[in-house]
Amino acid sequence: MITLYSTNCPKCKILESKLIQQGISYRVVYDVDEMKALGITSAPTMVVNEQCYDFNGSIKFLRGYANAE
Repeated sequence: MITLYSTNCPKCKILESKLIQQGISYRVVYDVDEMKALGITSAPTMVVNEQCYDFNGSIKFLRGYANAE
């Protein structure tokens, strides 16, 4: 399961768009208090199997995901 921690900023919207384009199932969390509790200090942050990715890391992950199909 992929979780996207988002504040609805432009980069957050880009990641959400890429997830939709690739047909990847995910959930979005907008709760800043939850992000702080988890130690997430910037958005967007994408969590995949307990591995956190910042925006650039998320883009790289999604490129690899697309190439793996």
